[in-house]
Amino acid sequence: MKRIGMLTSGGDCQGLNAALHGVAKALYEYYGEDNLQIYGITDGYRGLITGEYRLMSREDFSGILNLGGTILGTSRQPFKLMRVIDEKDSVDKVAAMKATYKKLKLDCLVILGGNGTHKTANLLREEGLNVVTLPKTIDNDVWGTDMTFGFQSAVDIAANVLDCIHTTATSHGRVFIVELMGHKAGWLTLHAGIAGGADVILIPEIPYTTESIVKTLKKRNRMGKRFSILAVAEGAISKEDAALSKKAYKAKLASSPYPSISYKLATELEALTGQEIRVTVPGHFQRGGSPCPYDRTLSTRFGAAAAQLVIEGKYGNMVALRNNEIVPVPLQEVAGKLKTVPTDSSIVRAARQIGVCFGD
Repeated sequence: MKRIGMLTSGGDCQGLNAALHGVAKALYEYYGEDNLQIYGITDGYRGLITGEYRLMSREDFSGILNLGGTILGTSRQPFKLMRVIDEKDSVDKVAAMKATYKKLKLDCLVILGGNGTHKTANLLREEGLNVVTLPKTIDNDVWGTDMTFGFQSAVDIAANVLDCIHTTATSHGRVFIVELMGHKAGWLTLHAGIAGGADVILIPEIPYTTESIVKTLKKRNRMGKRFSILAVAEGAISKEDAALSKKAYKAKLASSPYPSISYKLATELEALTGQEIRVTVPGHFQRGGSPCPYDRTLSTRFGAAAAQLVIEGKYGNMVALRNNEIVPVPLQEVAGKLKTVPTDSSIVRAARQIGVCFGD
């Protein structure tokens, strides 16, 4: 009897169920229902810590390929607190996760998640647990893979928001700022901004100056363009703020009267240009809904590849997309690393060639 645990951790995104579907279907095809037990861990690492799980059946994975969210539930469990003993109930989280793993007599734990999830997965590997992981995040910032599932679906939604904003911006002759997700990496804003025809794209990797943006807006006005669209990552940062220490920058954010960078920028631009500025924040819309066909396909490929690693006993690996092939990447090479947008990448150069302003 092969006993496999599965959990989804961190922020939700499109494609999680499709990936679970791919793993389970491939395992059932190989082992058969009589020789396989799959345990679904409830709400990510929290369920692994508290011992909340359920024995799944083959039917549980049927009809979920195009379903958004995750049938297992998820939660955020900060990696930096994983080895901190909780003062309230004195829980040793690492010991508790190992105990649940051993209680279920698991041969392997299949983990779906982003950067923080992979750091904890590597911790469990170091503690002697057999783990295989799949990279998910709408930010596409997991190290070692060209693409994460959930990213393309979020790009589709964000680009559609920009398309819709274009019509009202054109009608009213206004400047619109669309704030997209991405605290540390600008992949989502960059791709959606190009696809949605944004005039200005601000990402965390390229600090901006307000003067540069104003220059672009005034240039468009001289060309007879009454409106402009700014795609702004939530982690976008000015050159002035980028020069601050992390502690000083956090203190500045804490004392800011603005809910986010976009509202601060809108106030500044309105004062400098005299144009009406509107802010749109699609927020968690970008995480929701059904996965696009690309993500369904990628999730299925990742799932089947993860199942093959389990079958072959090649634990301690993440499945990754590299040059359109699915390959295993050692977890220790992935954990703790962030894949950000190279400022000299071909996609950034292409955007600059067509006149997109990055604020620098």
